[in-house]
Amino acid sequence: MARIVELLAGGPTRSFEFFPPKTDEMERQLDKAISELALLAPSFVSVTYGALGSTRERTRDIVIRLNREQTFPCMAHLTCVGHTRADIGRLLDEYADNAVENILALGGDPPADGSDAGGEFAYALELVELVRAHPAGFSVGVAAHPELHPRSPDRESDRRRLAEKLALADFGVTQFFFVADDYFRLVDELTALGCTTPVIPGIMPVQTVAGVKRMAAMNGSAIPAVLLEQLEAASGDADTVIAIGVDAATELCQRMIDGGAPGLHLYALNRSESVRRIYANLGLA
Repeated sequence: MARIVELLAGGPTRSFEFFPPKTDEMERQLDKAISELALLAPSFVSVTYGALGSTRERTRDIVIRLNREQTFPCMAHLTCVGHTRADIGRLLDEYADNAVENILALGGDPPADGSDAGGEFAYALELVELVRAHPAGFSVGVAAHPELHPRSPDRESDRRRLAEKLALADFGVTQFFFVADDYFRLVDELTALGCTTPVIPGIMPVQTVAGVKRMAAMNGSAIPAVLLEQLEAASGDADTVIAIGVDAATELCQRMIDGGAPGLHLYALNRSESVRRIYANLGLA
């Protein structure tokens, strides 16, 4: 396996993100996507972590299995909302015992009903510090939001807090976005604060109109009016929606490559077709 900080030092990375399946059929779909995308030789892949640890065991088991079966490393997402330090410590021990070397340390979303999630963490920065202190020497990543975190009060404090996190981390990975200038503005603002930790852009090819609208609303990601108009006009034709998503993601990836981004992190949504088409368009296949 390899630590992502070392992979980034060797040049731009190419990576994919998956989520833990909830059913046996979804698990077969995930395995199919992984086997097909493995042919593209990713630098690494990652597996998300459900709200309040709802997919803790599934995430852990998939990450450990992929690290064992594949030639590329799998990064485990880990959130701190609703967790104690002992909870996190036990999970980090399991990852260390199974040669998992990379952790994406996230704050996580509070309960949707506004109730107290409990736990011993207030900010993702505390989780980063805990992962850093573990004797396994994990490579640690953190999340970044090009269009600001949904709960940030203003741009200045958002960027300052992000720079503080990145100063303790090895790299960042952004939430998905659709406007290239939002990413490059983020990088410029971090640089102005003295932060040079690499931030990998996260790009999500649209699969369904309802899905992208729901996720964009949750994350504070603006869908450009022209793109949204195209998607809504094609909403009754799934193949056309996917094709529009592939074209938009291809254009955005090319802007990232041309602008010198340290990598590309594609949200595969447990399917391979769109990613494979984007790779073909970019000449990366």
